[in-house]
Amino acid sequence: MVKLAGLPIAAMAMGVAVSAQAAPAFELTPKVVPLARETSLTLQAQPGTRFEEIEHEVRIYPMEWRAGSDVAGVTTVKARPTEGALRISHRFADEQEYLVAVFGNDPKRALASFRVYAVADDLFSLQPYKGDLHQHSHHSDGKEAPAYVAAYNRKLGMDFMALTDHHKYAPSLEAIQAFEGLPIDLRIFPGEEVHAPDTGVHLVHFGGKSSVNDLFKTPAYAEGVKRIAASLKDFPAGIDPKSYAACLWALEKIREAGGVSIFCHPYWITGNRYNVPEAFISRLFAEKPFDAYELIGGFWLHQTESNALQVARYYEEAAKGNRVPVVGVSDGHGVHRGLNGWYYTVVLAPSPDYPAVRDAIRAGYSVAVESLPNAPAARPYGPFRLVKYVSFLQREVFPAHDALCAEEGDAMLAHVAGDQDAVTRLQTLQGRVAQLYARLWARE
Repeated sequence: MVKLAGLPIAAMAMGVAVSAQAAPAFELTPKVVPLARETSLTLQAQPGTRFEEIEHEVRIYPMEWRAGSDVAGVTTVKARPTEGALRISHRFADEQEYLVAVFGNDPKRALASFRVYAVADDLFSLQPYKGDLHQHSHHSDGKEAPAYVAAYNRKLGMDFMALTDHHKYAPSLEAIQAFEGLPIDLRIFPGEEVHAPDTGVHLVHFGGKSSVNDLFKTPAYAEGVKRIAASLKDFPAGIDPKSYAACLWALEKIREAGGVSIFCHPYWITGNRYNVPEAFISRLFAEKPFDAYELIGGFWLHQTESNALQVARYYEEAAKGNRVPVVGVSDGHGVHRGLNGWYYTVVLAPSPDYPAVRDAIRAGYSVAVESLPNAPAARPYGPFRLVKYVSFLQREVFPAHDALCAEEGDAMLAHVAGDQDAVTRLQTLQGRVAQLYARLWARE
């Protein structure tokens, strides 16, 4: 059980005092429950402790209080322990987070407190998967081999990843082949960072079945750019039509390859200026020929202004009613240098398989996450509804998830290093995240 930092203060605001020592002795399952359906909750005493054989009071507090009372909407349920557990049933009326507090003899001091999130059917049918869609190996300007980068992604808690070397698709296939047929849960997808010759805009091609960079060497590229440039209408000053056409051609080819196209780091400062002209950015946002916007990108601590601008631009577009799918990426150039693990995507999807991840991103079921060193908590960015939910998942689900991923990542790294016993260890570790989710989601 993961205890929420600062929870006793929030609980006392509701007239509840929580024993910090008692809370780890109990566990509540499930943590994610369906909206407006009667759901059973189990509060289990952990080994070495037990509930007293008395009637306990369980109070369920909605995080979003209603007008009229400080604790309006609080539900109280009575229960006696059976087989070391308290079992209650509750219908969660609103999509939000709830505090569940358990009381024994003292009605003013909780024995333990827990967090539960109720979600509507569209979210309840999905599960959270962490991924990094933009990073590099030593085949471009990274530091490590593709297999090592992939294994380290799992150690950092990723459920899916792609290697996206500059101009090169083949290294991503090398990462896939390094673990082909092995019992791992990390999904490794193909990818590349796309650089069309006639534009400075950087694009990521995530997940497609063939290289787009290779197409720039063919006559079809120049012909296609000429065709698109001739068709452009009402072009504002400040944009080179050929550059914009080259960008559109590359995005078109990413889609034809079955990939997700990502508009990358427009506010990256390079050569004493932003990577993409403002008029160009505005045109891309207006037309949205890309699938997703790299909302949070791989910037060092002295460069985070660029991410701040990208976030501000996203919310400005949202205020205008422009709904733009988002991702977060490390853009790592060496897994031990930093960036990897600082920025990533959380996708809400039926599975971590490529079609599910692709469709979830395009449909807007993803957030970009910033988790900087020494920061007290990770910060999700994206649609408000998803940010609230993912903030809960960061506290209540991902710590256990990440610990399981780290063990598998260590075994994958051992395999890369030639450890003959690593595959046996991987077999014992496979499927554990799915088992965790089965326990934490109120599946029938």
